[in-house]
Amino acid sequence: MIRALIAQARRAQVNRRTMLAGAGAGATALALAACSTGGAAAKPTPAADKSDTDKTLNWANWAAYIDEDDNGNYPTLVQFEKETGIKVNYEVAVDDNNTYYGKVKDQLALGQDIGADTVCLTDWMIARWIRFGYGQKLNHDNIPNLANLTPSLENPDFDPGREYSVPWQGGFAGICWNTEKVPGGLESVDDLWNPDLKGRVGVLSEMRDTIGLIMLQNGVDISGDWGDDEFTTANDILAKQVEDGQVRNIKGNSYLEDLKNEDTLAAICWSGDITVLNAEAGDKWQFAIPSAGGTIWNDNFIVPIGSPRKTNAETLINYYYEPEVAAEVAAWVNYITPVVGAKEAAIAIDPALADNQLIFPDEQTLSQTSIFRTLTPAEEQKYQAEFQRILLGS
Repeated sequence: MIRALIAQARRAQVNRRTMLAGAGAGATALALAACSTGGAAAKPTPAADKSDTDKTLNWANWAAYIDEDDNGNYPTLVQFEKETGIKVNYEVAVDDNNTYYGKVKDQLALGQDIGADTVCLTDWMIARWIRFGYGQKLNHDNIPNLANLTPSLENPDFDPGREYSVPWQGGFAGICWNTEKVPGGLESVDDLWNPDLKGRVGVLSEMRDTIGLIMLQNGVDISGDWGDDEFTTANDILAKQVEDGQVRNIKGNSYLEDLKNEDTLAAICWSGDITVLNAEAGDKWQFAIPSAGGTIWNDNFIVPIGSPRKTNAETLINYYYEPEVAAEVAAWVNYITPVVGAKEAAIAIDPALADNQLIFPDEQTLSQTSIFRTLTPAEEQKYQAEFQRILLGS
């Protein structure tokens, strides 16, 4: 019964990145504007915590990024409320990192309550919030289950020791193809440039994934010490493939529609998307981490500077770091759980799920992926502008 419900949810779910598809030119302009370095303004002061007297919590997250039943309820959240007495207002409020930031950045700068006591954002955006002082320092005493955090995620360069952020879910960027139309498959990013695929290739509008994969193909350690030359070389490769007509589209999640209708037969893609695509539209797409490596990213909890319910947020984070709870979420969202022990707990739900390397990757799989290093404010502005020029000309 549980396996059937999971399959039903996979068929029905709208992937959490779906909202990226309609962002359009307005989002492009916002993406550039949102790269502001923030100047030298004083950092705001954290709000006073009133969690002792206010047993409520506002959680802002992406679409289809939590377990959901046929009635639109969130089973793990229902159980959390029963266990803690904290009432959660769960909002699908994040359509994309930059557009969400654009909506709340002025309030954050003033230390005001943005209406969310915790929000889940991607690594590079979390880095920006921490840099500007827009997140509250977490009290790890309230999150004892943080001991279950996957060791490789304990000390990212943007938040050593996880003082301000805690991973929610993660995923890979790699390559995919239609197994019926590309029976030989693909092994590398360079295979996307095969003349046989001219005009039938898609790439992502997320700069760190598309350019990151091309840089990896060029032999660059994207987690390490690289600079303008390495980025520009990769960006120029993409620009040429777009100009020559090899790349048909540069999109957010709408690239899935291109795969479905066979406008594109191969793409740079996100791992969880292909799991959902196969469940919804027939099992004929294959995802792979390229031979030169893929990117790995995480979306993370952060408590906004103006939230007056930080302890409540920490209580929520602690709950989702219980392996059984993390396994239940993973069974529905099809992304990587950061919780040690969740794989073992998932066996009770669906043994096949526990063996899925895109959800519970082992060390060998993780060794094939890299985190795109944190950019300085100046680099972020420069590189995003260079990448956007390709998007605007595509």
